[in-house]
Amino acid sequence: MSFDGNHSFGGNRSTDGIHHVTAISGPARRNLAFYSGVLGLRLVKKTVNFDDPGTYHLYFGDGAGTPGTILTFFPWEQAAPGRLGVGQTQETAFRVPEGSLGWWTHRFVDKGVPHETIEKRFGESVLAFRDPDGMRLALAGVRGLEAEPAWEGGDVPAAHAIRGFHGVSLLIDKGEATGAILTDVFGFERVAAEGSVTRYAVRGNPLGGIIDIRVAGGFLKGREGAGSVHHVAFRAADDAAQQAMVERLTTQHGQRLTEQRDRNYFRSVYFREPGGVLFEIATDAPGFAVDEPTERLGEELKLPAGLEPMRARIEAVLPDLG
Repeated sequence: MSFDGNHSFGGNRSTDGIHHVTAISGPARRNLAFYSGVLGLRLVKKTVNFDDPGTYHLYFGDGAGTPGTILTFFPWEQAAPGRLGVGQTQETAFRVPEGSLGWWTHRFVDKGVPHETIEKRFGESVLAFRDPDGMRLALAGVRGLEAEPAWEGGDVPAAHAIRGFHGVSLLIDKGEATGAILTDVFGFERVAAEGSVTRYAVRGNPLGGIIDIRVAGGFLKGREGAGSVHHVAFRAADDAAQQAMVERLTTQHGQRLTEQRDRNYFRSVYFREPGGVLFEIATDAPGFAVDEPTERLGEELKLPAGLEPMRARIEAVLPDLG
């Protein structure tokens, strides 16, 4: 099957695709300035790393915090730089209207954002760039996005604003076992190949519906740090759908998964897929408006109930976001 990136299939489950991507960054203030200020994403949730509450966990996305738009960060002030290698997410790509790439190129020049020239991938125009920590990102120009709603509260005009994830690319040693999980468990289908890259896509899903697998046998293994993706999370409608995925991963693909963990805004299980990338399955429910109204998302520091008694101590050690 050929796939040019602009074709819509139809027939998918509505919750197939990426739920969120979580990465590691350096200073939180710089991270916020880039993703909110330069890219114009909404700060959807300001909370802490539940396993390291002296560190923020910042969530960026669209106006409503829709699954498929959420990029989250653990910003460690003194984080050492990561090194891209096998077993990692190579690039995270966002969707923008097809005619907006020129506008974004000028913005990146004006803001001093390192970027490449626009290139064609699978029939789409793509503008690759990096954040202040060297994280590899891209904007994919997608036909017909002009009519989709966009977050209008930032510094980027709605006409050019990011509309959630396009997808991610994985750098792994061998692709067959990973591809089997994408197709058998997560609702993707193998749609095209260019050189060493195989594209998997979800039928009719515009948000986070693409995974590119780049096979790089014998390449150096990656080292996690600032600028690297920690994990990629896939959507599950609810606990039952998540459990069905867990059972299939266990019985059909020999995967070992964690117990379910409550992340306040979704419930998660984790496993390391055969290529070495950490995958998560996250439920859509309860969503980001569970502890603050949609119109005020990201305004206040939110803590899980177990950490609320330590709020004063936590606030005292968290860095100033400006």
